[in-house]
Parts: sequence; structure tokens; C-alpha cells
Amino acid sequence: MRKKKCTMSIPKIIERFQSGMSSKEIALQANVTARYINSVLQQNNVARQPHSSWLRRYSVNEDYFKTWSASMAYVLGFFAADGCLPKNLQMVSFSQKDPKILEDIREELQSTHPIKTNPRTGVHLLNISSKIMKEDLIQLHGMTPKKSTSLEFPYVPEEYFSHFVRGFFDGDGNINFEKRTVSFVGGSQTFMEHLKKKLERYSFEPFIVSKEKYHRLFLSGRKTVHNFGQWIYKDKNLYIVRKHIEFNREKMPPDQLKDRPFKVNKSAIKARKLELLYHYNLNGDLPVACKSANIGINTFYRWLKNDGEFQFKFNSISSEK
Repeated sequence: MRKKKCTMSIPKIIERFQSGMSSKEIALQANVTARYINSVLQQNNVARQPHSSWLRRYSVNEDYFKTWSASMAYVLGFFAADGCLPKNLQMVSFSQKDPKILEDIREELQSTHPIKTNPRTGVHLLNISSKIMKEDLIQLHGMTPKKSTSLEFPYVPEEYFSHFVRGFFDGDGNINFEKRTVSFVGGSQTFMEHLKKKLERYSFEPFIVSKEKYHRLFLSGRKTVHNFGQWIYKDKNLYIVRKHIEFNREKMPPDQLKDRPFKVNKSAIKARKLELLYHYNLNGDLPVACKSANIGINTFYRWLKNDGEFQFKFNSISSEK
């Protein structure tokens, strides 16, 4: 078997161990085994601490996810997007390119754990050692160690739903002010479909475009984007400042805002065609697919007549049914 190449220098390994990281944590970052890390520490006469004593260096409110609040809903939404539960470690991990929001979350969790940076990716990491917190995320909120493609939508009290969505948006969302679109991306089709249905209850008109292993949920239109921003930032507490600034670029009075029809936006039309095909492939029922994609049957037949690529894709799906 080919040996793994260590991606971390020996001085760096020693430094991270002495700062409180476990051998397993260092091994994951260095692309080697914990056994190799322990061997390096032993060869360099690094003083070893009693088993698990390093965990007590840092503190955290381990019961944080037991009680609902606006801030807890945000952190849960953020974790659903950018969080991780390492399978073999009693740890809760947050990652983000923006270190400021991790600092805010750390303060909210009453944590003293350090925020570290992955030297290869530049992504900032907040790793919190807590068996209780990990178990609460799994048992109370349905999070799993491998949640990217199988995450179920958690129960969120209605009064905190906008905060949860803001957290998820800050983790896996984007706003394109010039194109007047808001989008979310996720690997779990179940989660994205549920989010779509929930947002529809708030009079938004989201649509999903699926490609390979990822599903993108879009909100489109000048008025829609403005209203969405007003909704998620009402009574805001935690949030990423640069994303909030993008929503504030709108200078037109709210009563004058209008959504452009989809027909003037080629990319939006393409996205709607893909959404219809997605729903048709899902259930094989054209009227149901049109209803799910919010597309009139006459519009469908016009696309079928005038768009050869759309016709080919639709017929390919039909032939498999």
C-alpha cells in the first residue's frame, strides 16, 4: 500500500498539539494517521498530556442547542449549511471563509475554542469538542456526520424560521444584486424541496434547478429580493455583514419595486425549463410537473415547439417512462 504523504511540517505538528489539538485532529489536517502523529511527538520528546485533559482547556455552553431562540435558530441554520460532525470525534465543527462570523458564533456559544485556518484552502475552522453538543445536534435536530446529500429539514418553530433561513443563507446562500437573484445550494434534495415549500408559504416563488449532485434554489425579481431581505434581516442578531450590504444596495422606494417577467431574462427561462424537466423526471406527470414549476401548460407547448434542445430533453425523459 502506498504511504500517505504528510502535508504538515514537524514543527507545525508539535505547535498544534501543544496548542490543544488532538492527534486525530492533526492527522486529519496532515493527511496521515493518528499513529503517525503520535510517533512524531514521541520522537521529538513532546510532553504528552493525560488522556482527554486537553479538552478541558476550552469551555463552551454544551447545552446551547437544547433551547430555541432567534440566535440558536441562526446558528443551527448556519451549521446545516457549513457545519460538520466528524464521525470518529466528539466534536462540532463550523467552517467559513469569513472569520468574523465564526468569532460571533463562538461568542454566542460562550466558547473559548480557537479559530484556526486550513493552510491549503484558507477556510477558517471553529472546532468545538463537546459530546453533549454533538448528541443534541443529532438527536434533537436531525444532523448527521455525513449530511451533505441526506440532510433532512429540521423542525424549526415558526417564530424563528426567518433566523434559521438567514443562517443557512449565510452558510450556503448568495445574492446577485445586478441580476436580482438570491440562491441557495445544497446536496440534499429532500432538504431543498422542503425549504422551497416553506418559502412558498411566505409568498415567495422559489424554483429549484438540479445539476449532478447539487440542487440550487432561486428567488428572482427586484421586488422579491427586496422583500426576502426585509424578511430575513428583521430583528437580526447574527449575520454576515457583506451579504447584508448587498441587500441594502436597493435605492428604489419599496412601493415602486416590481419583478420583471421571467421572459425578459434568458438565464431565468433556462432555469425554469430545467426545473420543469426536473419535476417531470421526478413524477412523469406533465400537469403535475407544470404546477410544481409554476409554469402554464401553454408555455410548456410553446417551449416544446420553439426550443429543439428542450424538446430533445423532454422526449428523452418521456422515452424512459
